[in-house]
Amino acid sequence: MTKDLEPTRNPAPLPTREGGGRVRSFFFTFKRNLFSRFDRYIIAKFLGTYFFSILLIISIAVVFDFSEHSDKFTMNHAPLDGLFYYYLNFIPFYSNLFSALFVFIAVIFFTSKLAENSEIIAMMSTGISFGRLLRPYMLSSVLLAILSFYLGSEVIPRGSVKRLEFEMQYKSRKKPQMAEHVQLQVDTGVIAYIDHFDGQVKSGYRFSLDKFQNKSLVSHLTAQRIQYDTLADERYHWKLYDVKIRTLQGLREEITRKNFVDSVIYMEPKDFLATKNQQETLTNSELLDYIERQRLRGSGNVKVFEMEYHKRFAAPFASFILSAIGLSLSFRKRKGGMGAALGLGIALSATYIMLQTVSSTFAINSNWPPILAAWLPNILFTLIAVWLYRRSLK
Repeated sequence: MTKDLEPTRNPAPLPTREGGGRVRSFFFTFKRNLFSRFDRYIIAKFLGTYFFSILLIISIAVVFDFSEHSDKFTMNHAPLDGLFYYYLNFIPFYSNLFSALFVFIAVIFFTSKLAENSEIIAMMSTGISFGRLLRPYMLSSVLLAILSFYLGSEVIPRGSVKRLEFEMQYKSRKKPQMAEHVQLQVDTGVIAYIDHFDGQVKSGYRFSLDKFQNKSLVSHLTAQRIQYDTLADERYHWKLYDVKIRTLQGLREEITRKNFVDSVIYMEPKDFLATKNQQETLTNSELLDYIERQRLRGSGNVKVFEMEYHKRFAAPFASFILSAIGLSLSFRKRKGGMGAALGLGIALSATYIMLQTVSSTFAINSNWPPILAAWLPNILFTLIAVWLYRRSLK
């Protein structure tokens, strides 16, 4: 008698394969839901209009800048390669500076065009809510905010060094070469003073260095001349000539004279030959280092650099705020077309830029905290964006 055979069962899939399939399925579903055809359509419209408006407006700005300063370039014999690199750094700097304005104009322009062609009505007739319509705008703003932050923090500061040097040499010729009566704290309890400093030869005259411990003077050094050593490996290397050192120990005083002293003093010529817009040439890490050193030295110009640091974080967030405002103003089909929405958008953009300038001025010239001044335009326009968003939902 034959034994009945049990039906064979399909072996269970390996856990690894099943897990991998689930992971792939999850990411495929996430990608499909996050970037649907609708999202890709809006993002392409957004980014295409944004970069086209930058290309158009910055091209006009380059032409006007060259026309205005061409006589200075000719008189000062500006080289062609210098002009090329100047405008190569000019374009990303001003593109990023007015990035919020370009975002606003791009959103209003292409959204008004969609509304005029009844595309927004067709989208909403399929059940798309205003909140769902806002999502691809926010996704585009994420890309632009990341790009703006990276350019403003790392790329543009390095290019601004050459741009500002070219401007000072061939446009304004206002590079500072002299400094008078410089006093700064170069280390904890160490105060340096230079009566006169010549930036061209990097030499200072009538120099003194005082060291304090527990608020008591323990050492007083004077030198008739001090020279910054540009060839030394050490960043803060100085040569002192005709040196006199007074060492104080209670009521006792010891005086030492030397014709020449090699010394390391934690200061550089750029610390007291501050150039205009110097904060634009520093990356984020360099800005933080400079702010800490200036605070240690008791410098009074640190607020300019603090303002620049906080603005680099606040400015990219304007893309989200102005995108939401632009969509709320332009998603409806208007009788007058896009003219009214575009005019209102430009007015709001100008108000935002003016508010940035005013708050920066208050922070630098008064007791406003720089972080508050940098974020104040975003805070106020966030309230406007929330009000317009709720109004649009109705």
